[in-house]
Amino acid sequence: MADKGLSSVNLESMEEALRRLSKKPGVKAWLMLDRLNGSVLKTNGQIAAVRPAKSASNANGTGVSPSLPTPAGGSFSADVQTDTDNESLAAQELASMVWSFLSTAGSLVDEIDNEDELKLLRLRTKKQEFVIVPEPKYLLVVIHDTPPA
Repeated sequence: MADKGLSSVNLESMEEALRRLSKKPGVKAWLMLDRLNGSVLKTNGQIAAVRPAKSASNANGTGVSPSLPTPAGGSFSADVQTDTDNESLAAQELASMVWSFLSTAGSLVDEIDNEDELKLLRLRTKKQEFVIVPEPKYLLVVIHDTPPA
């Protein structure tokens, strides 16, 4: 994806690729995060089934922790797809955790070789696998079932 922004052709091909990704067997959900601040740009699937929201409410009464990234005015911000407040909160909390994980991994790569760059992260658990792809304008996080051994 080019740094110059999203052309309509790029946007259409990306939308088609995301639709195909959603239909792949074993894919539970995916999130697209803003590369600059980690805010949720777009989601698909049931994030709350992967990781239920932990913060039901907080001191400010909004149900959203002030430290979590909130949707930014990016090219995908109008497309955030959430069915409930719980689903939205679960996506924001997961985005915050992924953002922290990516920042730590990026720091590790920089410490090892500051001329290198992080291209892909895979985190596999017994139940699922997270694939994190950092792109110039966004981060794509795909969550799928862990393949049988």
